[in-house]
Amino acid sequence: MPESSSAVPVPNSPSATPSVVFREKLWPTPWVWIIVAGIAGAGILVFAPISAAAGYTAAAVLFAIMAVLLVLSTPTITVTDDALTVGRATIERRFVGTVQAFRTKEATAERGTRLNGLAYLCIRGWIDPVVRIDITDPSDRTPYWLTSTRRPEELTAALSAK
Repeated sequence: MPESSSAVPVPNSPSATPSVVFREKLWPTPWVWIIVAGIAGAGILVFAPISAAAGYTAAAVLFAIMAVLLVLSTPTITVTDDALTVGRATIERRFVGTVQAFRTKEATAERGTRLNGLAYLCIRGWIDPVVRIDITDPSDRTPYWLTSTRRPEELTAALSAK
């Protein structure tokens, strides 16, 4: 068996990719898929006067289009050692301030009456709990991020452990 021709030792540096502390994909709930199926089913009613085949084809095409749009627009929350990514936005962990989780009426108030117009939002109507993440970057006008999550306690713990 040939030996390696490289005499250079492998450095003991950490890997270039930071480790993921928390990850969650905000998938639609089953009732959202039922609504999508119902809307797609309406295609049958619209195109049935032409022919039954046209109606079923329209329903299948409508369902496929809506399913692809739902899947492609599903955001991910990722917390690594260095950064927080919510949807399309990313911020360094050193700029993450206080993190608070809210459920039920408190979550509704955070999404409504207590909402700051400058806040970054990644909320989904089918997910009740939200987490408010204060931003401490002095050059950023955004006071906080508000994101939906099904696991608010885990997200809060991941962001609080620095």
